Amino acid sequence: MASEHYHFTAGFNLAPDEIDLTVLFSGEGKPVPGHKMGPSVHDYYLIHTVMDGKGVFQSGSNSHICGTGDTFVIFPGALFSYQADMEQPWTYAWVALQGEAVQQLFKEVGITPNKPLIHLDNLIEIHNLYEHIRFSFQQSAYPRLESLEASGWLRLLVHKFGLANIGSLTPKSAQLPDVIDRQINQAIRWISLQFHQQISIDHMASSLGYHRAHLSKAFKQKIGMSPKQYLLKVRMDKAKELLGGTLTIDQVSSSVGFNDALYFSKQFRKWSGMSPSEYRSHLRSDT
Repeated sequence: MASEHYHFTAGFNLAPDEIDLTVLFSGEGKPVPGHKMGPSVHDYYLIHTVMDGKGVFQSGSNSHICGTGDTFVIFPGALFSYQADMEQPWTYAWVALQGEAVQQLFKEVGITPNKPLIHLDNLIEIHNLYEHIRFSFQQSAYPRLESLEASGWLRLLVHKFGLANIGSLTPKSAQLPDVIDRQINQAIRWISLQFHQQISIDHMASSLGYHRAHLSKAFKQKIGMSPKQYLLKVRMDKAKELLGGTLTIDQVSSSVGFNDALYFSKQFRKWSGMSPSEYRSHLRSDT
């Protein structure tokens, strides 16, 4: 790409090894009138946002005239070409990315191979995000940190795509269960992530906007047990997992939210029919 044909700045990821989503490179350029890319294919995703001017984007058999604020996405393996206008050649910013999560991420914000275009209004904010992505790659001694930073800015950019495309997205009320179901799901997640803490069911209910009795009743209707019973189940299941390792009984007790190892042992025996030591011996005899 000769400099007399295309003036651009770019940053490149020196550590593009994230599995779910990674930014490969990002840049900004102003092609000369009529400058054309393609027809060709890429093995990565490539986003362009037109900051000024106009041009034509061709994806498969579909041709789109793109102007200021328009964004087009090139999907891996898709035949594409794009060309700057002869009279008002565009200036655009771009970012390339890859990863297992990218296609689903785009789908969630309404961008698909059949709908690869979106229009953005707040170009100052969008341009700043592209600059943040590009400036992440300063070729420092820490390329993994640069890659993480660029991925974070990229997610914010895609969030802006979703806001711009919100009219075509499925609203939350059509995706999620009713309010009480959502609160129960939050309670389940709360317990599943915080079981090692001294969880107060009263505090959890209050934080979710419910009286304990009301939350407990709804929780039991959905799960088949009370929040307290579910917390005990999560702790005991985790204890069984940890007892298969090298932690002491005291360490297992502390890891699953019990300050008193003796009380933990009593609860574990009630739950499993064996003491923690007996359960550990049983595991080892089976291996």
